[in-house]
Amino acid sequence: MRTFNALLFVLLVAQSASTQAADLNGAWTIDASACDKVFTKENNKLAFKKDADLHAGSLIVQGKQITGTFQKCTVKSLHDDGQNVRVIASCSDGVAISDVAIDVKLSGENKITLSAKEPVPMETPYVRCSM
Repeated sequence: MRTFNALLFVLLVAQSASTQAADLNGAWTIDASACDKVFTKENNKLAFKKDADLHAGSLIVQGKQITGTFQKCTVKSLHDDGQNVRVIASCSDGVAISDVAIDVKLSGENKITLSAKEPVPMETPYVRCSM
């Protein structure tokens, strides 16, 4: 699940012309009410609060870098089919590095849905926190 979350944000950051990458930078979570428990700004940069992993799943997107509470991903490739963006990212949890494939769909203003078919089919909605 954590690798999936990180890959999702990598997809968001690296989208093509249909979605401006700069528009996806920021703090994202599955539970908007948890924003103040998960994120902080330090020296004008987004960061996770201590024990952020105890709350809602969340990601910080900064350019082609996607950071979760336990992993970091870098976008390797993108494919935009018009409705979704398929992202392949290289993700590390500090122990292992693996490539992950995720589909990102814009589902409203400041809302996205990440989905993956493997290893287990899943779909997760995210909202952007105002910071």
